[in-house]
Amino acid sequence: GAVVERFERGMATYLGLAGGVAVNSGTMALEVALRVLGIGFGDEVILPSYVCAAPWQAIQRVGAQARLVDIEPETFQIDAELVRAAITSKTRAIIVPHLFGLPADLTALAQLGVPLIEDCAQTLGAMEQGRSVGSVGVLTVCSFYANKLLCAGEGGMVLSRDPALLERARALREYDGAASLNPQATNLKMTDLQAAVGVAQLNRLPELIARRVSLAREYREALAGTSAILPAVPAGRSHIYYRFVVRISKRGSGSDELSECLGRLERQGVQCRKPVFRSLHRYLGLAGFLASEAAEREALSLPLYPALADAEAAQILIAMRDEWQRE
Repeated sequence: GAVVERFERGMATYLGLAGGVAVNSGTMALEVALRVLGIGFGDEVILPSYVCAAPWQAIQRVGAQARLVDIEPETFQIDAELVRAAITSKTRAIIVPHLFGLPADLTALAQLGVPLIEDCAQTLGAMEQGRSVGSVGVLTVCSFYANKLLCAGEGGMVLSRDPALLERARALREYDGAASLNPQATNLKMTDLQAAVGVAQLNRLPELIARRVSLAREYREALAGTSAILPAVPAGRSHIYYRFVVRISKRGSGSDELSECLGRLERQGVQCRKPVFRSLHRYLGLAGFLASEAAEREALSLPLYPALADAEAAQILIAMRDEWQRE
């Protein structure tokens, strides 16, 4: 519908790209991106282990092989040097999930000569070396699920600067009116109702990001000097704080300190979460992902969202100071 097209144009303008193709979820946006690049059986796609299952699921559905790499220990982002070592003659793409509001090292990743699929569900509006996240990869995907940075209730989008790739994406999104049969095409359309919410949220995105950054500043000031390890922001990268992820004090690999910490905060009325439920390599029984495993033991996501009231933020900070000063 017309509102979907308006949302697509708005997103493309925001990222400085040629256009967008709205679909029914962020997971399907990932799958469409892979199919647009012709990725299938016999191909390999590199992605980090420390991420939700959606990118891995998309790779499986197109029949390709996922090659997992570890993350940067301080930032939680995909490690470009480990990506370089994982590239083979079968590598067709790198999925780059910009986690928690911080960009990955796009400068290093772009120099590897492999197409990048940027996943900006958590990082729209962030900058890397003066460039908007989402403007570097050959394809960019977004999710507009209920808990995402830009929320339309549900939905996703594939964006690119290449009109030919966008046309391929549109051909996969729907099959009615096509000149020929495409066995990969299906019904992935977004509704005008969802797009209307997306347009409204896009118009407010600078305001919503500013609120997140303001809350993060308060968190940083309040937690300075405690034992909590605050989010890293490398030079040349900006952080828009989709999540405010701290590390608790480092413990032995067998410690359940994180679960105990979550329980204590829950009893004070502050609901925190592990930012990634389980690393992909653990599902697959793989070893050697030390930074991802450390993140699972130590990373804690504090409540932070634009609608959070000042009084609620103050309650959170009191609980946080109590928790980390007790050590």
